[in-house]
Amino acid sequence: MYKLLIRPVFFWFDPEKIHHFVFNALKFFCQIPLVKNSLRQFYVRSSPLLERELFGLRFKNPVGLAAGFDKDAKLIDELACLGFGFIEIGTLTPQPQPGNDKPRLFRLPEDQALINRMGFNNEGVLAAVERLKKRKSKIIIGGNIGKNKITPNEKAVDDYTYCFEALYPYVDYFVVNVSSPNTPGLRALQEKEPLKKLMQHIKQLSLAKEKPKPVLLKIAPDLTLSQLDDVVEILLETKTDGVIATNTTISREGLVTSESSVLKIGNGGLSGKPLAGKSTEVISHLRLKLGKNYPIIGVGGILCPEDAVEKIKAGADLVQVYTGFIYEGPGLAKKICTALSSRP
Repeated sequence: MYKLLIRPVFFWFDPEKIHHFVFNALKFFCQIPLVKNSLRQFYVRSSPLLERELFGLRFKNPVGLAAGFDKDAKLIDELACLGFGFIEIGTLTPQPQPGNDKPRLFRLPEDQALINRMGFNNEGVLAAVERLKKRKSKIIIGGNIGKNKITPNEKAVDDYTYCFEALYPYVDYFVVNVSSPNTPGLRALQEKEPLKKLMQHIKQLSLAKEKPKPVLLKIAPDLTLSQLDDVVEILLETKTDGVIATNTTISREGLVTSESSVLKIGNGGLSGKPLAGKSTEVISHLRLKLGKNYPIIGVGGILCPEDAVEKIKAGADLVQVYTGFIYEGPGLAKKICTALSSRP
């Protein structure tokens, strides 16, 4: 129904506007008695075979909603009814910021892909905290944190620290995002020395707490093998709890969409089906270098159960969806969980 009737209508409209429309509609309908229960009955797949334990957390299933969909934690309770095992909010920054100029989100239907240059648009970490204080669902929440656009890289640690301290009581794990291509200079923080310094600092902040919380790193798919090996060294040396592979890519290789259309869109991170192979290759390399027990979350190009299985076979312990959720609809998490629970 979604792909035949609803998606074609949604795709008539600007992607960012329809995103906000769907948010408001879901929020409205979930205020009606029994709607949330109905959604849970329809979309949630439960089975002991789906449960996973990773970095001290017990996940009801291994399918999460990636950061970027609910940046400001506006829809946690509603999205929790759609079958996800965990939800990652953000990327959040210390101060509110509008992000890049619009339009900044584009569909490539022929490729089942998106290009975005949102630029960490969010209402600021403190606004998210106020919403998290009121949430009712018990779903695992990750806090994806970044720096404000105007903050120079040499002071980036301060921004990540601010977000960590503000979110600490209200999320279950943290994700340090240095891999978005849409904040000028941000990916320079993936270089060996700045990254090592940042991850050491955030990890020490967590260890200083009475109850330390897991700290993960989210990386780009565009790193060379040498850079990936540097990341592996840093992850192990700083005792970072896990890695998320991968963010969006700046590559435009292999697209079906015409080159002129892609050039007209301009800069931004590409997500969706074209990213699948590249992110899986990164996961495979990380698993080889990190060993069989290091926690890896796989994301990038998951549009069907087979895509999720491929990520897990490559070495991912958990998976996340975003673009696939937009193209395939609210039943995607359940479809993946059903397939995973029936695997031999």
